[in-house]
Amino acid sequence: MRPTSRIALATLTVAFLAPATRVDAQGANASASIEAARETLARETWVRPPDVIARLVTAPRHLNVSLTQPSPDRRHFLKEQSEGLPSVTAFGKPHLYFGGLQVDPAANRARSLTTRGAAGLSLIDATTGASTTIETPRGATVSGSSWSPDGRQLAYVANFETASHVFVADVATRKSIQVTKTPLLATLVTSVDWTADGRSIVAVLLPEQRAPQPVKPPVATGPQVRVWTESKPSPQRNFASLLEEPFDMALMEWFVTGQLAVIDVKTRAVRKVGTPAMISAVDASPDGQYFRVTTMQKPFSYIVQYSSFGSNSEVWDASGKVLATIEKRPLREAPDSAAGGRAGGEGSRRGLAWMPTGPGMYYLASEASARGDSGNATPAGGRAAGAGGRGGAGGGNANRPDRLIRWSAPFGTADTATLYRHTGPMSGVLFTDDAKMVFAAATSNGQGEIFGVRLDEPTKRYTVIRQRGYTPALGAGGRGGRGGAAGDDTLAFYNNPGTLMTRRGSSGGQVVMLSSDSTVFLRGTQYFRDYLQHAPREFVDRVDIRTGTKSRLFEGPVDAWESVTAPLDDDFSKAIVVRESSTEVGNSWLRDFRSGTSTRLTSNTDLTPEYTRAIRKRVTVTRPDGISFVVRVTLPADYREGTRLPGMFWLYPYEYTSQAEYDRTLRTENVNRFPQGGTRTIEYLATQGYVVANFDPPIIGESGRMNDNYVADLRMNLYSVIDELDRQGWIDRSRLGIGGHSYGAFTTANALVHTPFFKAGIAGDGMYNRTLTPVGFQSERRDLWDGQGTYLEMSPMLYADQMQGALLMYHGMEDQNVGTAPISSIRMMQALRAQGKNSALYMYPYEDHGPATAETLLDLWGRWTAWLDIYVKNAGSRPAKIVQ
Repeated sequence: MRPTSRIALATLTVAFLAPATRVDAQGANASASIEAARETLARETWVRPPDVIARLVTAPRHLNVSLTQPSPDRRHFLKEQSEGLPSVTAFGKPHLYFGGLQVDPAANRARSLTTRGAAGLSLIDATTGASTTIETPRGATVSGSSWSPDGRQLAYVANFETASHVFVADVATRKSIQVTKTPLLATLVTSVDWTADGRSIVAVLLPEQRAPQPVKPPVATGPQVRVWTESKPSPQRNFASLLEEPFDMALMEWFVTGQLAVIDVKTRAVRKVGTPAMISAVDASPDGQYFRVTTMQKPFSYIVQYSSFGSNSEVWDASGKVLATIEKRPLREAPDSAAGGRAGGEGSRRGLAWMPTGPGMYYLASEASARGDSGNATPAGGRAAGAGGRGGAGGGNANRPDRLIRWSAPFGTADTATLYRHTGPMSGVLFTDDAKMVFAAATSNGQGEIFGVRLDEPTKRYTVIRQRGYTPALGAGGRGGRGGAAGDDTLAFYNNPGTLMTRRGSSGGQVVMLSSDSTVFLRGTQYFRDYLQHAPREFVDRVDIRTGTKSRLFEGPVDAWESVTAPLDDDFSKAIVVRESSTEVGNSWLRDFRSGTSTRLTSNTDLTPEYTRAIRKRVTVTRPDGISFVVRVTLPADYREGTRLPGMFWLYPYEYTSQAEYDRTLRTENVNRFPQGGTRTIEYLATQGYVVANFDPPIIGESGRMNDNYVADLRMNLYSVIDELDRQGWIDRSRLGIGGHSYGAFTTANALVHTPFFKAGIAGDGMYNRTLTPVGFQSERRDLWDGQGTYLEMSPMLYADQMQGALLMYHGMEDQNVGTAPISSIRMMQALRAQGKNSALYMYPYEDHGPATAETLLDLWGRWTAWLDIYVKNAGSRPAKIVQ
């Protein structure tokens, strides 16, 4: 357990040497600008960037509306109202870490509910776009909102300063009432569930007879102990915020032990279910009489995070009695034990979930397992979510038939009945809302198929899709099948039939959307080989399951991107369609497919016009070895042709085995999307007179050994980009900066020590010494001892004496990312200072892997622009010596 401290501002370490400045007619102004920038960099209070960048960073993006979270009757959409960027005040509230679990101890909840809650709720009419506000309690943020099954009520978690409570809002009156008297325990289970009748809420509460909070001994009772006596190795990566001592374990157990309860919404009566336990997941049956409960189990660990702790998944009755054990997962301290304890293949119930209507559960099992109906089960995400999940691997024997089985109370080994038997394995199933028909995904002899079966006529199959090379997908609404994923170079990628569309069922979960005339719908995206001339186009097809006839219902235009986000009825007569283009902000429209009319529902606007107006170029760069890659260049809006400007590169490398593998990553590019600027969009520097080049430099080599070429390929990539942008006449190659975040930060430091091209770098949340990640990083699967030469060559701290440019580093002091511990930046700063290199390090309190608060973001941009003004914009004009 790691308590946080209240550090008010960024921890600052700066080492300055006198920069080489440009000498020209404006030398006096440049000197004044440099002095102001130096003052900004040395300031130990929050700083701000130039006004235009501050506006871009803090643009009120939350005011633009996306129509998500439709009500079950599809008459309204729920919008969680935000107040914009979170503040350091919220992030700075005391919090604890327990092996990756972040807890707000004052309120007994996950820290994210304290830092990220919504300011309120509003309802948006699905036909007019009119918005009305839901009454929420003052002094609380809102999270975990959930529609009742009939759509007449909304449940949500109200997060007060010292407690979280369940509130329920009446959709008709827009009024809310508090349902819970005892606060929630929202550390692991952070939302609530409805029973199918809409009368009760299922939640985890603080135990009534809660034991006193453990108190840390005033004096240590012994050393911290780490012992490994297992015969097999455990090459774990560098996890953050691990438990450190027995007190941490005791305190964690106290903060995650809660009481499962069913609360009557009208009377607020509480029915306890079982005794307090370390409950990490709850899935109630539609009638609220049975519960699928996952509990965290001891022993805990000092070497892995809580997600790898042991767990039991069980079926409980209304009294809390364990009726069946679905799965027992032991503590997983070795990477190869990630699936330890799960029975797979023949001995498993796959995709276990509650029936969409009526009592009991369902699952898939291979023929041998189904005979005895024994074995463990893999947890499913939610009620009626589809056996096998999103059409993924079901885990059954590839040659044996699968059965769809119904498991009824009291959930003994004999309480089963076969609903359907397939001739081969099924990777997933989804029911219709009345559970009279089931749709299955299967693959046989290279043919992917989705077909339907009426359970009262199981011998007859209704084919929806059957296509060679197609990976059938069943999912929540679907975005377009996996007809050849981006990394799968097959014809199926360009002949994608789509994904079977679903909707929320009357009891919750997802069910197949079946029209009144026995039609189902497939939604997908059509991609083209010449994607720059022919942008991707979304489509929706109707399939009459009686005849197999397919017809196109919707197809996006050629000059814009349109996407169906929510059908408003099962016949697909009306739907919400979002339309945007390269010059048009995305807005939601009500599309009537019978009349062909469209009604605009939202009035979203361009909130970052200074960014949008910038000039964008897409450049293909070819290296001396023939490898080509794409660079996205942004020029100032008022750029005059032939003017050479200072340049800023922003990069994040990826590894490939060939040119073809890299090219496949480009196939989903969509030139019809509106340019979206975020809080750290580096292209904002174009407003400051920079040419910005954003790209992912390819590292290409033999599979498993690509990083043997990392330094050589990086050098060649950068040289080629500089040469091309110089040839275009855009950049002054004597004034170049480079930057990146995370692995991009690591690459930035490598660029500065292995090339002479850059005057300055910006590196955030990076790792600069690969001996601190000795068992692998990114796609590198060799450990330090197998790939020692590569690890050392890729460690820029070991070459700190060779650094060519001035390096600004920043790091979140609570970085939880695997492999980017803040100590890396601290030691890199120490090395650079020891070598007399221009450098700075800003350590940001309360921040994780990537800055989030308004204060931190503005401070970063203020220091970035100051750093680049000194070392790049006003750098000496003598070009760096280019070495190929």
